[in-house]
Order: sequence, then structure tokens, then C-alpha cells
Amino acid sequence: MTASIIDGRAIAGQIRSEVAQRVMALVDDGVQPGLAAVLVGEDEASHIYVSTKQKACADVGIRSEQVNLPAFVTEGELLAAVRRLNRDPQLHGVIVQLPLPRHISELRAQTAIDPSKDVDGLHPMNVGLMVRGEPAFPPATPYGIVELLLRSGVRLDGAEVVVVGYGELVGAPLSIMLAQDSIRGNATVTISHVRTRDLATHTRRADILVAAAGVPGLITADMVKPGAVVVDVGVHRTDDGLIGDVRFDEVKEVAGMITPVPGGVGPMTVAMLLVNTVTAAELLTEKR
Repeated sequence: MTASIIDGRAIAGQIRSEVAQRVMALVDDGVQPGLAAVLVGEDEASHIYVSTKQKACADVGIRSEQVNLPAFVTEGELLAAVRRLNRDPQLHGVIVQLPLPRHISELRAQTAIDPSKDVDGLHPMNVGLMVRGEPAFPPATPYGIVELLLRSGVRLDGAEVVVVGYGELVGAPLSIMLAQDSIRGNATVTISHVRTRDLATHTRRADILVAAAGVPGLITADMVKPGAVVVDVGVHRTDDGLIGDVRFDEVKEVAGMITPVPGGVGPMTVAMLLVNTVTAAELLTEKR
């Protein structure tokens, strides 16, 4: 039986409609949510991603601003730009697009963002709150994956989840979120990676398999339990188009549900960034 396709675009569209309603309520209260993105250098993928975010902001009524800095910008100049955005009362969210040039510390850039405007959820304070189960702004991609599963009717409570990849942006926070005692968690989570011995013995146990290792085509059909839910976080550009960490065509014949690349996790990441931005605007408006 061929797997059901989890349509990330459709679910993200539902979320964006909900965000638009929240934005309208804020505008009626005299506040237009604002999001600023700092982009360093000429990385093509980063430029495309930021453009996608800006379009999504426009679609739901969030004002967006983009700060373009050259690749040779000093760390001090970048931090000064971030602090300027922190002080702007018309901006409720500030993000620094990754990756950054090697001479700039990602940690220092993330720490420079006002935690109340850190809608990517990467400031150490917000990471700590997420670990405690009290996130102000959950990281967008893990947040999107959890929301994608819940809105697709996938039961998390008691599920065996295997996450392949322990990166700080996806694998690590997602593992923590899914294991926590909450409506969005209570799963039994196994963390693995490309150096895990006999990786397939772990992945075949999974009711929910999340591929976030950054290795094209890593997950094959023989690594998947029949009927499992497979979430592909990988995005790799090839001559034939975008592919993920999962060999989609063969795995879909084994899995019960599967996310495509593109059109799966990617749209959810942008949608949850919008959610975090409107949440930040609501919280800051309450403090006025």
C-alpha cells in the first residue's frame, strides 16, 4: 500500500489563515506586527528563504524588513545592526539568517537578539525555556514538525519516535519537545545519527521516523517499519531538483504516511515563524 502524503503546504495554509486573523485583531488595536531579517553575504539559498519569509509576511499582514550586510562585515557591525533592530518599537521579531560567515560567531549573533523578539527561538534564554517545557518561542522547524503531525492525526502519546540527526536547529530541540510531558509530546524518543552502529535496527522500531541528518537519500525502504510515519527534514539541491534525506519513491511503498520534499516540512517552518512573530507582538502589546 502506498503511503498517504502529508501535505505541508495545505496545513501551513491553514496556520497562515489563523495567523492572519490574529494580525487583524492586533491591527484593530493599533499594532501591526513587524519582523526583521538580517542577511549576511550572498548565499543563494539564504536569499531565497528570506524572500519566502517576506512574501509569507505580506500574505498575513505582517510588516517585514530586510537588512543586507556584506560577507566581509565585522562581527561588531552585525551585532550593532541587531541591537538597532531590538530598539525599534515597530519590530516584534528579529532573526539572523544562518549560516553566517566563519569569522562571525552564530552564538554571539543569537545572544544579541532581544529574547522577547527572538522568534527563531535560538537565544540561549529561549533554548533554556524550551528545555524546561516553557518555551516562549519554540524553534520554528521542530515546532512545525510537531504541528504537522498533530494536524495530520498522528498520535504522539506513547509513540516510538526515532530522530536521525542531532543538530541544534532540528534534531536536538525536536527530541526534547517530543519527549516532554505535554499534549505535543509524551513520546518515547531515540536519538540517532549517521555514526550510529547499525542505524537500521533503530529506525525499523519507529512508529514515527524523522530524518534530519543532512545526508541525501540516507533512509531507504528497508530501514522503515511498515506503516510508519516518515518525516523528511532534509533539503538538497540536485540537477534533478530538490531531494530529501529519504528515498521518497521507495519509502512511500512501505510507510503509512510520509512528507514530500519539497512541500512537507519547509512550508511549516515559515508558518511557525509567523506564529512566533504574531505571538511576540501580542506579548509586547500586553506590556504597553
